[in-house]
Amino acid sequence: MDSSFGLSTIGYTALVGMISHLLFIYITWRVITTINFDPLIRKGRETEARILIIFIAIVIGTGVSRFILDFVQWSLNLQYLF
Repeated sequence: MDSSFGLSTIGYTALVGMISHLLFIYITWRVITTINFDPLIRKGRETEARILIIFIAIVIGTGVSRFILDFVQWSLNLQYLF
């Protein structure tokens, strides 16, 4: 077996992880922007509120992505149970 096979697998895993994180961050951002935060935002603080929404989307999206990726990995590892 070629030793580059392992490195290739690591590369694909990294690529899938990056795409998954970005996808779930984008989905979370789309969902969060449907919520009306205007009553909670102080006048003159719109930029800070947008940055906060982006950070919240990153935290939630990354958490969901990590859960999905872990669940898939656990499912693949079930073959080693028996």
